Amino acid sequence: MRVIMDAHLHSRFSRATSQNMNVDELFRWAKYKGINLLGTGDFTHPFWLTELEEKLEEKGDGFLHYKGATSLSEPIFLLTVELSCIYSEKGKTRRIHLVVFVPSFSAAHQLNELLARRGNLYADGRPVFGWSAKELTKMILETVPEAIIVPAHIWTPWFSLFGSNSGFDSIEECFGELAERIYALETGLSSDPPMNWRLSALDHYALVSFSDAHSPSNLGREAVVFEVNAERFDYPLLVEMLKEGSPKFRQQNSRKPSYLDYTIEFFPEEGKYHFDGHRNCQISLDPEESKKMNNLCPQCHRPLTIGVMHRVVDLADRPAGFAPEGAPSYRNLVPLNIIIAESLKQQPKSKTVFREYLNLVTQIAPELPLLLDVLPEDLQGKTAPEIVEGLKKVRAGEIEKVPGYDGVYGVIKLKEAKENSSLRQQSLF
Repeated sequence: MRVIMDAHLHSRFSRATSQNMNVDELFRWAKYKGINLLGTGDFTHPFWLTELEEKLEEKGDGFLHYKGATSLSEPIFLLTVELSCIYSEKGKTRRIHLVVFVPSFSAAHQLNELLARRGNLYADGRPVFGWSAKELTKMILETVPEAIIVPAHIWTPWFSLFGSNSGFDSIEECFGELAERIYALETGLSSDPPMNWRLSALDHYALVSFSDAHSPSNLGREAVVFEVNAERFDYPLLVEMLKEGSPKFRQQNSRKPSYLDYTIEFFPEEGKYHFDGHRNCQISLDPEESKKMNNLCPQCHRPLTIGVMHRVVDLADRPAGFAPEGAPSYRNLVPLNIIIAESLKQQPKSKTVFREYLNLVTQIAPELPLLLDVLPEDLQGKTAPEIVEGLKKVRAGEIEKVPGYDGVYGVIKLKEAKENSSLRQQSLF
């Protein structure tokens, strides 16, 4: 059984987030997307947790089930939250984001009681604390030993484990002896597994990818795919698959029946911090160009925002193209609405695109299974010929990439549609 999981997202109680991020809409869009296990996000926010308890129920498996579900095959939920640590260590301000999974409402309430002592949980769905990442990790695990802690978007310049502006050079430097309690790392939209494979220290961790969605339509733009062959899929099995998802573990052990199979990825160029740059001057540079400029903007001579690719190059101890034995595979996808928009020469959020999107995901297959499994020829006569050709182009890798930089999303275009402007820089939503 294939299980597609997206565990990092935000409710409407987080800043800069769509008001449509409510439980009913999350459930509806998870079905459109083909997501089987969806994070709740933001369980530390009291109003959101109340809504979760009203709309979802526990059934003893460590997950939450939608009360309006009509089938056992419909999406289920996992209690998740992203926490922000802002603190000073070794003369530098550190800003680290952590995604946390817990297996029950009881565990969520226990953790919220602890966190409320040091932060305003009502202020934002992603609360901010002055504890170090290590201190917060220690407190979480002492309070909820079953919790899973995943450092979020680990290469992002401003708020991440390895970020160029506020991060560390190693996991041990950040978490100390608790590094062994970290089992998975979220690679973020601006990096993909091959970039992360260049750092040998990461062989000890499962690499996971999630959407960090702020609106329902962005769910599943990155995700993790598990192959589950067990009588029962539950929270302990999820934890086990994450613990056993690293290349190092797989090199030393035979694969079990249930395992982390692959990740679904943005093209990393789409991420808004892939290259170095200066947004105000519209300057985008690859790492080698930046180094020639002493990491200064050639127009205003202020420091560039050093992007993910540059940071990977700085820390890498392996050449580009290296793949460790045992590493799970990955699939780069272009979102279905973008393929439709490019093919029909429409804007991605137009009514025409959404109407055809609904036709495909309700009549053919949900978005991710469609992009992963459905053959383009099987769509003949069921959608516009241009869309069939667009899917063929994506499958063949016939796309153009303009890398994102300094908070500006990158652009992915079908090669046939050079004049089409539908893939202008995407909004946060």
